Amino acid sequence: MNSVVIVESPAKAKTINKYLGPGYEVLASYGHVRDLPAKDGSVDPNADFHMLWEVDGKAAQRLNEIARAVKGADRLILATDPDREGEAISWHVLEVLRAKKALKDQPVERVVFNAITKQAILDAMKKPREIDAGLVDAYLARRALDYLVGFNLSPVLWRKLPGARSAGRVQSVALRLVCDREAEIERFVPREYWSLVATLATPKNETFEARISAADGKKIGRLDVPDETTALALKAAIEASDLKVANVEAKPGRRNPPPPFTTSTLQQEASRKLGLAPNRTMQIAQRLYEGIDIGGETVGLITYMRTDGVDMDPGAVSAVRSLIGSDYGARYLPGSPRKYTVKAKNAQEAHEAVRPTDPRRTPREMARRLDDDQARLYELIWKRTVASQMESAEVERTTVDISATGSGRPIELRATGTVVTFDGFLALYQEGRDDEEDEEAKRLPAMAANDPLRRVGPVAAAQHHTEPPPRYTEAALVKRMEELGIGRPSTYAATLAVLRDREYVKLDKKRLVPDDKGRLVTAFLESFFDRYVEYDFTAALEEKLDKVSNNELDWKEVLRDFWRDFIGAVDSTKELRFAQVIDALNEILGPYIFPPKADGSDPRACPTCGTGQLSLKLGKFGSFVGCSNYPECRYTRPLGADSGGEDGQAAGPDGVKLLGQDPKTGLDVTLRAGRFGPYVQLGEPVEKEKPKRASLPKGWSAAELDLEAALRLLSLPRLVGLHPESGLPIEANIGRYGPYVSHDGSYANLDSVEEVFEVGLNRAVAVIAEKKEKRGAGRGGAAAGRALGDHPDGGAVTVHAGRYGPYVKHGKVNATLPKGVDADALTLDEAIKLVDAKAAAGGAKKPARKAATKSASKAAADKPAAKKATAAKKPAAKKPAAKTTKKAAE
Repeated sequence: MNSVVIVESPAKAKTINKYLGPGYEVLASYGHVRDLPAKDGSVDPNADFHMLWEVDGKAAQRLNEIARAVKGADRLILATDPDREGEAISWHVLEVLRAKKALKDQPVERVVFNAITKQAILDAMKKPREIDAGLVDAYLARRALDYLVGFNLSPVLWRKLPGARSAGRVQSVALRLVCDREAEIERFVPREYWSLVATLATPKNETFEARISAADGKKIGRLDVPDETTALALKAAIEASDLKVANVEAKPGRRNPPPPFTTSTLQQEASRKLGLAPNRTMQIAQRLYEGIDIGGETVGLITYMRTDGVDMDPGAVSAVRSLIGSDYGARYLPGSPRKYTVKAKNAQEAHEAVRPTDPRRTPREMARRLDDDQARLYELIWKRTVASQMESAEVERTTVDISATGSGRPIELRATGTVVTFDGFLALYQEGRDDEEDEEAKRLPAMAANDPLRRVGPVAAAQHHTEPPPRYTEAALVKRMEELGIGRPSTYAATLAVLRDREYVKLDKKRLVPDDKGRLVTAFLESFFDRYVEYDFTAALEEKLDKVSNNELDWKEVLRDFWRDFIGAVDSTKELRFAQVIDALNEILGPYIFPPKADGSDPRACPTCGTGQLSLKLGKFGSFVGCSNYPECRYTRPLGADSGGEDGQAAGPDGVKLLGQDPKTGLDVTLRAGRFGPYVQLGEPVEKEKPKRASLPKGWSAAELDLEAALRLLSLPRLVGLHPESGLPIEANIGRYGPYVSHDGSYANLDSVEEVFEVGLNRAVAVIAEKKEKRGAGRGGAAAGRALGDHPDGGAVTVHAGRYGPYVKHGKVNATLPKGVDADALTLDEAIKLVDAKAAAGGAKKPARKAATKSASKAAADKPAAKKATAAKKPAAKKPAAKTTKKAAE
């Protein structure tokens, strides 16, 4: 029997083909093969939400190949990934094959496997089923909802809030979480409190620390000593007291190991312990899942990484328990296997946990076969899995109450300590914490009731202030979204990536900080679409979609309920005037834009003219605060900052931001918007002489630029010194392709913009010398690059480090990697999509012209004709508007 098996990636296809052997032809779909066109009408609510699907241009050829193979096959097996997206891909492939009439009487089977190992795949082939209609319906509902929100809400933002890029069903709620936390931090009022800690010694001279716990018959909590006067009075009373042990209480306790990883807990722990962004974690996990070569055979190292489940296969549990018994001993092995359960909102998606496919493949053994990030993530997964089946840690929690008498004020102190009496699973693994405040517990010395205690040194009285809640890390935000039931664990990484790509949030010391643009979008949505960014509403919608998966709800009924109110909210904004939008944003962002003044005066009063009112304004550089008396009063300042005067003004309505005056020339230094981005300018044009200008380097924020930074840019090029051999000058500057040093016509890149202003002569000479060496070594041709694999059309696909950034190559097609894509983490699938897109857009390199095909005189004679031809060319037609709306669906 000849069977055609469809999987998603070519790497899996190659491996699975080996496992299945003769009689099977394994083909890759390369992910999704159809999607909703990025234009209006792809989902039609007036036609009962009819969805118009379009075959991806790059997938058309592969679908033709699949159709040809299926026509001559006896059976079709759909073996895409075991999640909702995988189910949808199988459904799409089947729909296309039916439309092509490639299927006759061949049976169609759906199989899923949780790991790319020979046994897992052979077992899956013995348990075929039909495509799960519930999962497909839930996918269709989600895709329709995301489209309807994106293509109806995003245009409202573009019209009513210039600078906003997009809104999304889950994306906007996640952004609101970040913005709400920032607002909470800004509203926070610190509270003073004092701590009192005494260092005490037992009769055996063993020291420990105790804190005040009660005074004058009242308990004292952490915040109950409010000021220095109270603290010093209590300190004096303790120091004047006789101290003795009043009571000792020791309680045994147990700490149980955490369950093996789900998608979200893997992302959280990898962020905390390894510093990996969720998106990066999923990229690495994908490679571990697809496998590496071991003894001439590609073997998947971990099970499927998109899962809500914490349970493990009984065979895997047995293997882990066997390893624990042999490597750690019987004391570390519980009497029976640990069973973990999770309250999954969708039982059909509660797959097995993320775990090693074979725990006998230890991290140490695999490290030599993996790159650093892969090895670290595999070790994390391996340790968590093994620890989940180990014995609990045993601890002893001791509390010592101490009485202080003799000062005239009855005072009590308390010392606590926790000691691990048996480490259990802690011998292998300890879960990370977001707050980084998990102090190591200390053992208290042996004490008994009525033991006298001696004070060692003075009592420490320290002032503290309460701190606001911390900003979210990516791990903490994922955890919070999961707690609220917002989105699905498999989509969290993509959601966070979109927020960064849209420049709605930025990372500062691994914490998520909302950008002004993000805060404005959130404020706009809260003002006019509040229901659709409410946490409860979004979570309730997810529960409905989960019921669709379980065949408990009709997916179109969910869409009808949503659309009825949503389109009404969209329509209500059509007559919304710009002034109304500004007024609403001024109101909701008031505490941020107009913080209270120390003297109690009106925070919206213009500090320049005194009669105008400050208000939110929108300009070329984004949002700023300006005076209502413009143009008579030109006061401006950045959003959320009260300068109290005209220093540090923001860009005004004319798009020019005055940064200050150059102390050397007295000329104005301004920030302006140019054709190629923001730039700084010194002075104004004088007759035909252009003023000095400098573009802002990549990564520099126009909103945050100050006078000092602008003057540094205008001072370029900078003379570093004279080359010790040639005696010619070496200059540092920033060019079109980044920071560099130059000498006698030679240019060498620097590592960062800051180095332009700091690089010394020795470093500059070394960089130039290295560049010359590399150029000499590379005269034989371009570097071969890193091979990713073969293209479905034949030929190798490679990734290279180019002069203008990394790119992928297939034949004569070169495709530059998009901003933010890591060349080291690029997969074959991603590379194929890039080169195929470039080829479809006519990106193949033209053959090089043969040298000297024309004489110099002939070439010169052709020049006028060439100019005429150029002048006669028609201007390029504008791209269809539909292309620009693709952002809305993302």
